[in-house]
Amino acid sequence: MNQGLLLRFENLVQLRGACQQLRALSSREVCGAQWKPVQLSAHPMGSLLLHPQLWPKHRLTSAALSQCRHLATKEETKKRKKIPLARGEVEIRQKMTVEELAQAMGKHIDHVYEALLYTDINLDSVEPDSILHEDHIKMIVQKSGMKYKSAKLKEEKERKNTDAVKRPPADPAILTPRPPVVTILGHVDHGKTTLLDSLRKTQVASMEAGGITQHIGAFIVHMPSGEKITFLDTPGHAAFSAMRARGTNVTDMVILVVAAEDGVMQQTIESIQHAKNAGVPLILAINKCDKPEADPERVKKELLAHDVVCEEFGGDVQAVNISALKGENLMVLAEATVALAEMLELKADATGLVEGTIIESRKDKGKGPLTTAIIQRGTLRKGCVLVAGKTWAKVRFLFDENGKAVDAASPGIPVEIMGWRESPSAGDEILEVESEQRAQEVVAWRTYVEQQEKMKKDLEVIEAKQKEHRLEYEKKQEKLAHLTWRQRKAVLYKANKHLMFSRPKERTEMDENTLSLIVKGDVDGSVEAILNVLDSYDCEDECKLDIVYFGMGDISENDINLAEAFNGVIFGFSVKASESIKKLADKKGIKIKLHNIIYKLIEDLKDELNSRLPPTVVETTIGEASVLDTFSVTVGKNKIPVAGCRVHKGLLDRKMKFKLIRNRDVIWKGCLSSLKHHKDDVQVIKTGMDCGLSLDKNLEFSIGDEIICYEEKEVQHTTSWNPGF
Repeated sequence: MNQGLLLRFENLVQLRGACQQLRALSSREVCGAQWKPVQLSAHPMGSLLLHPQLWPKHRLTSAALSQCRHLATKEETKKRKKIPLARGEVEIRQKMTVEELAQAMGKHIDHVYEALLYTDINLDSVEPDSILHEDHIKMIVQKSGMKYKSAKLKEEKERKNTDAVKRPPADPAILTPRPPVVTILGHVDHGKTTLLDSLRKTQVASMEAGGITQHIGAFIVHMPSGEKITFLDTPGHAAFSAMRARGTNVTDMVILVVAAEDGVMQQTIESIQHAKNAGVPLILAINKCDKPEADPERVKKELLAHDVVCEEFGGDVQAVNISALKGENLMVLAEATVALAEMLELKADATGLVEGTIIESRKDKGKGPLTTAIIQRGTLRKGCVLVAGKTWAKVRFLFDENGKAVDAASPGIPVEIMGWRESPSAGDEILEVESEQRAQEVVAWRTYVEQQEKMKKDLEVIEAKQKEHRLEYEKKQEKLAHLTWRQRKAVLYKANKHLMFSRPKERTEMDENTLSLIVKGDVDGSVEAILNVLDSYDCEDECKLDIVYFGMGDISENDINLAEAFNGVIFGFSVKASESIKKLADKKGIKIKLHNIIYKLIEDLKDELNSRLPPTVVETTIGEASVLDTFSVTVGKNKIPVAGCRVHKGLLDRKMKFKLIRNRDVIWKGCLSSLKHHKDDVQVIKTGMDCGLSLDKNLEFSIGDEIICYEEKEVQHTTSWNPGF
């Protein structure tokens, strides 16, 4: 046995020597020596030693080159020049994410999270794509027993601005007259659409859902005298404030419609403010003057408080009393509009590259993204390449307000454009560019600028969060100041270890008190209006509102899948859901709520929020009794306290719940164990009757105690959110 141990020991010694020689071999130059294994005769299986035999330098070099010769490409040459990292060395850079650091270290991402437990970072806010501070990166590398090496950052060249811009002002000599763009503003249901309907001699108002305009309509009205007027009919509902603001930004004048019997209302005041902000003149149309309760003079006086002074009061605002429904005085209003347009001398350049503004955008199943736009400069034709926001279009077709194809649209003319790659946002500026390649350059630049701004904002938020967490960390360190360094780290690790196993990415359970929404609308402005209403939601403590997705178009299978994943509800505004989609939603238990009127959609949303709120338990008092005497009854070996009571209000029902009140404090709640009247067990004791009762808990009674009989009912709690209309 001793001989066997001796042999093993000798083999280990020889193996150690071989390892040392191999290590030395790796550090030698080519001009050194070749190493050959020589087998010893004493121990053929375990005793291998490496002995050097010197070779000539030129033979070694040629042998190495013959084995390694190959054609080198440019990329391989670059790779060869790069100095490899030493073992245990990590190349770090600024703004590394958790995931990138784990990959650079060759570690699992959980290793980085575990190292972060020793820092002031709150793991609740850390995601795999969260950016780490440079100090934390260095600390994590050092904690892992590695060295760090800062990567040489290439200085990014300042990117050339390739955005499209408006042309310089045109020469006044080439300007030609154009139709005025008139926006009709006013409170909801004051007759704006009826007025426009009477001017156009069509039936627009009868087609509107609930008699309320749901999005901007742009129309051309041909006057008997031959003039053209472009009218924008904006929604008067409170939810569509952004649309009204957009309407005034492209307009030349505003017709303010006020109902003679209602007077100045909330959206009337807002419309006046929009007109002032846009710096456009007003014409006052006092509608519904045919009604017996109409009082036009009151309307004019009310408007004085908002700096709208009519001509009869010494101001410059024309006031026309009309009845849109009966068509009274409409030509007077039209003539006032034409007269004001002549005073403004509205002209535009109809040549060169097109400029315009998108009034509305929507998605059509057959035509794709469509936009309604007002052309402000140039003449739009088929084949023009346009840029708006972060998308572009090669115009395939142009349509007028009646859906008829047109060949061109000159300044002041509303037109529907087909050919967009994606739907632009309402309010975006339209600019024509020379080619599709130029359009792609513009979109790429705008996307880049937006990304840079987002990164800047994200970095500011991250730095603010890190500062907040650092302050919290310093406070914790102050509390642990009396401990040694190792004790402090141990305490912090134990306190934060559970956070590593509950990172946000791994939390799949949704809060039951959360309503997830998918919002779909017919046009971009409708979706915008709904989102603006949802932005006013301020009852997160009652029920959280989570908007998972929003967009335009009919309800699709993707919407159903999203709603299923987030346990959400789909709200559609002026869109449709096919029978197959409805069946799929029923199969998966997904609610689809379709509406054509904005306030009904909001009411339905409030009902949905109410259904998510926990019910409130309400106690209803049925009867009250006073304790007049106390005594005890022996049952078996136990003495049970009994109260002699008289009912002075309502009745006592044994099936209900009871409270024992002493000195205005509730000292017991529960059920009765017995209720007797003249030694007989009874179910109910009415007002004025005496009784004896005992509780299901052996409590001592006192004379003067109050016994309350009550019933508990669950009442559905309602949200306190008020959208403002």
